[in-house]
Amino acid sequence: MKMLLLLVALLSAASAAPPTCYSRVLSLSKEITESFKELQTSKTADLCVGTLPRLYLDIHNYCVLAKLRDFVAYPGCDRMVEVSELKEKARSLYTILISYCRRDLVFLTDDCNALEIPISPPIEHSITES
Repeated sequence: MKMLLLLVALLSAASAAPPTCYSRVLSLSKEITESFKELQTSKTADLCVGTLPRLYLDIHNYCVLAKLRDFVAYPGCDRMVEVSELKEKARSLYTILISYCRRDLVFLTDDCNALEIPISPPIEHSITES
């Protein structure tokens, strides 16, 4: 019985591992991209939101660093709390990318145009549909 409890305790501790740099960067980039989309479609959004640089993030693209820098440095919309919060998240992601995770990440491309016109993710079909 003690062995069984020990085994259960070890298995539960193993699943509670801290996030890796990659998983943290991936989740934060998705959160930022979604927040930006919500901000653009919000009915309470200020007109200046339309002037903000596009913010589609792909952490596998080296150009994401320049994209984050440009977004954070953009002078418009600083009076909007939502934009200021989004800029703070973008600043955090940039810091994580260039310092904490610098050696852990691999950039697969440097196509800056891909960050301007994002490609929709492919639609996944289930096995039962075939």
